[in-house]
Amino acid sequence: MPLFKTINFNSTTQILVWEVAESYAELLEQVVLNDSNRIRLDGMKSEMHQRAFLSVRKLLQETGHTDLDLYYDEFGKPHLNGEKHISITHSHNFSAIIISDKTVGIDIELQRDKIIRIADKFCDSEFQFLSRSLGVENKEEYIRKLTVIWGAKEAIFKIRNEKGISFKDHIKVNSFELNVKQTIAELHFDSLVKNFKIHFEEIDPSDSEQEKQNFTLVYAFEN
Repeated sequence: MPLFKTINFNSTTQILVWEVAESYAELLEQVVLNDSNRIRLDGMKSEMHQRAFLSVRKLLQETGHTDLDLYYDEFGKPHLNGEKHISITHSHNFSAIIISDKTVGIDIELQRDKIIRIADKFCDSEFQFLSRSLGVENKEEYIRKLTVIWGAKEAIFKIRNEKGISFKDHIKVNSFELNVKQTIAELHFDSLVKNFKIHFEEIDPSDSEQEKQNFTLVYAFEN
C-alpha cells in the first residue's frame, strides 16, 4: 500500500500516515535498519508490531530520512539527527509520524466501544463537557470525543516523556467540538505547568472489503 495521507501542517511541520497492507517480508526488503533497531525488530513477538515498525521506516523514507537518522534515548523517545523533532505512532493497520521544527507528539487510535468502559481511568474534568454526549443516541459522538481525549493525552505524554505523569490527574483537555478539529490541553505535573495546542482528524480506511473502522489521528504542539 502506498502512502495513505500527507498533511503539510505548515512550512516546518509534516504528518505522514501509512496504511499497512504489505507483508513483513515485503516491508523488510524495502527498508534499511541500523543495528540496534534490527535487534529491536527481531525481538518483537507480534508480526503486526514488526510490520508497523517497518512501515514507520517507509514513512521516514518518504521524508528523505532513513532509519540511520533515527535513534532512541534512554527513555525510549525517538529523535532525528539534526534539529528536527519527531514523534511516532501506530495502531492496528495504521502508522504515522510527525516531523517538525517544534516539539511535537502524535497518536493514532482505533475508535471502539471499549473506550467508554475505561474512560474514568483517563478522564476527570473532561466529563463536565462530555456529559452532554452521554445519551444513547449520541454514543458514536461520545466514543469519538473520548478517542480524541485519549489521543491528546498520549501525544502530550510522548512530548514530555516523564515518569509519573497521570493522564487522569495531570493532563486536562479543554472542551471542543469534533467539527472544529482543534482544542487546548494543559499539563500540571509537580511544579511544571505547560499548555499544548491539539489538532485532530478522523481517518477512514480505504479497504472497502473490510468492515469500516475509523481511526482518530491527534497531534500536539507544546506552547
